[in-house]
Amino acid sequence: MIQRIQSVFLFLSTLSIAGLFGVPFATSDMKTSQFLSDQVYSIQDHVVLITLVALSGIFSLVSIFLFKNRPLQLKMGYFSIIMSILLIVATIILFYNEASTMATEASIEEGFGIGLPIIAIIFAGLGVRYIKKDDKLVQSMDRLR
Repeated sequence: MIQRIQSVFLFLSTLSIAGLFGVPFATSDMKTSQFLSDQVYSIQDHVVLITLVALSGIFSLVSIFLFKNRPLQLKMGYFSIIMSILLIVATIILFYNEASTMATEASIEEGFGIGLPIIAIIFAGLGVRYIKKDDKLVQSMDRLR
């Protein structure tokens, strides 16, 4: 059923990933190279970041509605976690590659967006945990019949 606790966690994971479209990863006090040319480093700065955010959000959202097929719902939850981890890795790699080429002394401040993928991983992990728990409960009920 959609009103299960795993659906709530997967929805919160989707919301935290979708929040990345409005919240930046970092801000700078001066214009620098490619990523900080507008003084904001967000997912709109690179197509890889947009793709990973979209995939993670889609996997979380679709897995909410796969409640009748728990093994597939579980796989979609795992894919969402993997995409969120890849998002964190890609964000760090792209930023530090760009930061190594910057020769300016710009002050870069972390934004709230840097924590949103971690929050999404936590919520998706809790969703996966409760999907497993629900599947275990259904299997134990099937044995009693």
